[in-house]
Amino acid sequence: MNREVILVVDDNKEIVDSLGKLLELEGYGIITAYDGMEALEKLENNHVDLILLDVMMPRLNGLSALMKIRENYKIPAIILSAKTEESDKVSGLVLGADDYISKPYNAAELIARVKAQLRRYNTWGGSLPKEDEDTIVNGGLVLDRKQRIVIVDGKEVKLTATEYKILELLMEHAGQVFPAEQIYESVWDELATFAVENTVMVHIRHIREKIEIDSKKPKYVKVVWGIGYKMEKYS
Repeated sequence: MNREVILVVDDNKEIVDSLGKLLELEGYGIITAYDGMEALEKLENNHVDLILLDVMMPRLNGLSALMKIRENYKIPAIILSAKTEESDKVSGLVLGADDYISKPYNAAELIARVKAQLRRYNTWGGSLPKEDEDTIVNGGLVLDRKQRIVIVDGKEVKLTATEYKILELLMEHAGQVFPAEQIYESVWDELATFAVENTVMVHIRHIREKIEIDSKKPKYVKVVWGIGYKMEKYS
């Protein structure tokens, strides 16, 4: 079986070397590039299964390179960005990145995210799932209405009927903030009383434990303090 190949792109040679060694220990083949232009050249001339892409680079920065990559390639792309570059993370996701990792990165988390993206990509036969009336896709989350299942990064997770309904509501309206009372009335189909907030909160916590890499630092289901809950929207 051929090894999966990862293109590591960063203008810092030490980072490229350390990432390369880390990924090689996990059994991946490594191709390296030190700016966006070189990354595009390597993609044209090599088979690549996933890209790790820094943002701040000479000649062609990571976000500009990502735009060009998405014109021709559907392979997973993970943005590497410093913790202070919050806007770069958001821009990367909008431009087609599948995930982002903050520098300095945690090695175990980086490997977990790489494996999750490759698993998701391979599960869907080398193409990312497309949304239709029976399927809602948001980043690495896929909700299949026909089968009434939820897939996270290529792996099915088991939700209760109530958890499924809450997640479906949030995913249908990604970006919209729902007060606990509105979630309760939509999902339980009865008028909310003064005690529903805790009920909804417990279900949200259980959903996070099942769909988030780190439920204490959720990527998808966010609390909007004093208002309610929302599903963060990803491309």
